[in-house]
Amino acid sequence: MALELKDIKDLSFDELVEWLDAQGLAAYRAEQVFKWVYQRQVDTFDEMTNLGKPTRALLAQAFDIGRLAVTAVEESRDGSRKYLLQLKDGCHIECVLIPEKGHDTLCISTQVGCAQGCQFCLTARGGLVRNLTSGEIIAQVRDVMRDAPDRRLTNIVVMGMGEPLANYRNLVKAIGIITNANHGLGISGQRFTLSTAGLASRLADLGRDTDVNLAISLNAADDATRSRLMPINRKFNLAALLDACKRYPLKPRRRITFEYILIAGVNDSDEDAQRLSALLAPLRAKINLIPFNEHPGSTFKRPDENRVRRFQEILIDKHYTAIVRYSKGQDISAACGQLKGKVG
Repeated sequence: MALELKDIKDLSFDELVEWLDAQGLAAYRAEQVFKWVYQRQVDTFDEMTNLGKPTRALLAQAFDIGRLAVTAVEESRDGSRKYLLQLKDGCHIECVLIPEKGHDTLCISTQVGCAQGCQFCLTARGGLVRNLTSGEIIAQVRDVMRDAPDRRLTNIVVMGMGEPLANYRNLVKAIGIITNANHGLGISGQRFTLSTAGLASRLADLGRDTDVNLAISLNAADDATRSRLMPINRKFNLAALLDACKRYPLKPRRRITFEYILIAGVNDSDEDAQRLSALLAPLRAKINLIPFNEHPGSTFKRPDENRVRRFQEILIDKHYTAIVRYSKGQDISAACGQLKGKVG
């Protein structure tokens, strides 16, 4: 039986330098290899023409340059494109290419499924299967860049399947390559946003290890409601989460984004808006309001437009930047909270 080769995208730059050194090869070869893989998008080591044949043969004996198998691509009326991708073990994940004004954003996944159990999220119903490797996280960006060369992909949001901070090591390795301009994919850290359900114990690490933007999926301003919607609040309640946010090493002129999914009769009252305003007062914060995206099997409902606007007005009156985000891709189940990573 043939030995399965390691995906070279699972190696950081420093790890490849170490491997090359062990083979008696110069460290500068790592930069050449990474440029071929990430900037020139080659699929074989034979295409790396500035490496000698013996070096290419050594690399080919140890590694492959994997692509994710595309099981399906769905196009939305609004121009969004949802990819259902199959991993080597047969599991599936989804990522979504979203058109914005003057650029595109790619929403990527970090896990197969999710363990957080958020009541409003379709992904959570299947539970957690496994973490993605760093190479599988990177591949979503690399492969979509090649598949859609006509699209101007400049922004990444880690808001797809899974809780990113629960796959911390692989995530940080992937971020390092996706945001590296010299020998990675060259997406600016200022255009890379990571959304977490609130693993408060990891926020300081994230601020130390990366230069990405932080978004918190908040969705309630009191513990009783948030614990009902998001079980993680029972481990890291609002006081613990907000304390971690206060200590987060926020870069100058940046703010933490707080995502708030508005659910009719659950968290969308005037009183909820007032509580949210008071809760976030000590922080450099902006608020994204997301009307709930209904999906089969959920008992939650989307608020009417007047209620959404009233909630927003209260926050604006308190001098917050509060933007209503209408999720794209709803007609292909590609909106926030609708990814399931299943065929059919």
